[in-house]
Amino acid sequence: MREIQKHNFVAPVVCGQSWGGNVVLELAHTQPELVSGVVCVDGGFLELQNHFPNWDDCAQALRPPAIAGTRIDDFRKYLQRSHHDWPETGINGALACMEHLPDGTLRPWLNLERHMMILRGLWEHHPTRIYSQISVPVMFVPAEGTNSVFNDSKRSAIELAEQLVPKVRVEWFSPADHDLHAQHPERFAQVVHAAIADGFF
Repeated sequence: MREIQKHNFVAPVVCGQSWGGNVVLELAHTQPELVSGVVCVDGGFLELQNHFPNWDDCAQALRPPAIAGTRIDDFRKYLQRSHHDWPETGINGALACMEHLPDGTLRPWLNLERHMMILRGLWEHHPTRIYSQISVPVMFVPAEGTNSVFNDSKRSAIELAEQLVPKVRVEWFSPADHDLHAQHPERFAQVVHAAIADGFF
């Protein structure tokens, strides 16, 4: 909200990816006058407690890998190997999530303690409880991976969102990675632009 006010944005469309999808959904729920609508990019629809009723199980399963101390060049090569269809802008964007240290290694800007605090907040969040109260347009842009364990539950969660959110649109990216905006930046931008141009937002 501070960024919207700081830059004098007038009712922007706000996008959030992964847990950021939950953040913008909550923004739409609590401060609808600030936005024209929100875009939830592969997030904002899963309720983690449906998969992990116990917080400790969730924390163990979704704890981020320890990558601090990895050499920057090695991590870039890893990203290029594991995401061979990403454009260089996507690779650079992923690297920008890391602090580049003078010794040639990296560490995440988001430290483990804060990461786990965010994960706990995500685990405690229940999007389905606020769907029907959202008064601005919501676009969900889910990614369907080739072997994702969440594919079936994503489909079910999105179907429920379509039933409960008053003004909703869904644009599936399939097959696509969780970071679909990094993998398909132009297509993602076109989807959002089209929704603005055709009056959805």
